[in-house]
Amino acid sequence: MAGFAGLALCGHELVVRGGSRLLATSTSSSDDDSLFIYDCSAAEKEAQEHKGEDGQPVDKGSDTILASTFSTSGSYFALTDDSKRLILFRTKPWQCLSVRTVVRRCTALTFTASEEKVLVADKSGDVYSFSVLEPHGSGKLELGHLSMLLDVAVSPDDRYVLTADRDEKIRVSWAAAPHNIESFCLGHTEFVSRIFVVPDHPELLLSSSGDRTLRLWQYRSGRELHCCHLSSLQEPTEPWSDKRFAASRITYWRQEDCVALLCDGLPVVFLFQLDVPRRQLVYQQQLTFQHRVWDAAFEEAQGLWVLQDCREAPLVLCRPVGGQWQSLPESAASKRVCAHLRENWAMLEGSAGTDGGFSSLYKATCDNMAPYLKKKEERLQQQLERKRHRRPPRGSNGQSKKMKAERAPRGCSS
Repeated sequence: MAGFAGLALCGHELVVRGGSRLLATSTSSSDDDSLFIYDCSAAEKEAQEHKGEDGQPVDKGSDTILASTFSTSGSYFALTDDSKRLILFRTKPWQCLSVRTVVRRCTALTFTASEEKVLVADKSGDVYSFSVLEPHGSGKLELGHLSMLLDVAVSPDDRYVLTADRDEKIRVSWAAAPHNIESFCLGHTEFVSRIFVVPDHPELLLSSSGDRTLRLWQYRSGRELHCCHLSSLQEPTEPWSDKRFAASRITYWRQEDCVALLCDGLPVVFLFQLDVPRRQLVYQQQLTFQHRVWDAAFEEAQGLWVLQDCREAPLVLCRPVGGQWQSLPESAASKRVCAHLRENWAMLEGSAGTDGGFSSLYKATCDNMAPYLKKKEERLQQQLERKRHRRPPRGSNGQSKKMKAERAPRGCSS
């Protein structure tokens, strides 16, 4: 099974994940050449000592990392894997704090703003919370959907939990009483792949979807403020212009109110400006790469880091220069990080992107009219054929009458 390649940044801390392994280092040139590597397969023995939340033994998965994230301050990092484990780390210095089991395989996770809990969303539609302060404590069921959850987020004041599901819904629930629903954000026509609460504008939400749109919401009221259709931004000459793809990753640069959007398996990054006064997204530019883009993340001090499927240059740093975004020459720090990735390229080789298999989430189209019309046409043809065979030859009726008339006896004249 191919692993999922991903990139996460907080401050100068950079994490790249692939397969069952994560690699953590610093992007700062002043930092020493420290490197932290963790392999989820090494957590096997510890995880086997625990039972699942439902009391059943945990079935063994592939150890592939499915989702990961930093806490707001960057002090903690958490990941979930295919073996139904939630692994919590302290980052300063890097240390594994706990390995806990979850009920079902997870699709997304996030820390609360207070960093007291980790919220984990799973494939069955449930969200569980796990304590950070008590790193070995069991999970608590917070809320549930009837559909698979694809992302979870919290408002900056921890008042609301936002969840996105396969059935095109974004739900806004009260964190203190999750059975109370504040609103629904409805408008997407395919699964909602990612949601992101804008840090400096906590009333605003960004969402991406399999319907190839990026949308801006006032989430407490459920009001859609703006919708960008990516298909209208593509050049018809591009080889992927007629391909079905999902908008699969949102990352935000607070310094410039800039939004970067990745798409399922494409070698491009779409860049937008968030115009807060007008409550809209302004398209800026499309960055095109020679290789498939796996993931991207902003570093506040430097710009946009792009993780791509290229061993020679796995990480590329981009910044606006003269109003246009472009890739920068390698710095000492980027050379060092790229060297680490080349040495550990086996963990990324054959990776899928952060889409996590979105292609299987599209609605199945069922056209039952075409077979019906075809069978109806066949029946009509058969009826016409039967009628044609029953009909007597042309002129046969006239000839019979004439022969009968000739055989009839003639009357006698007096």
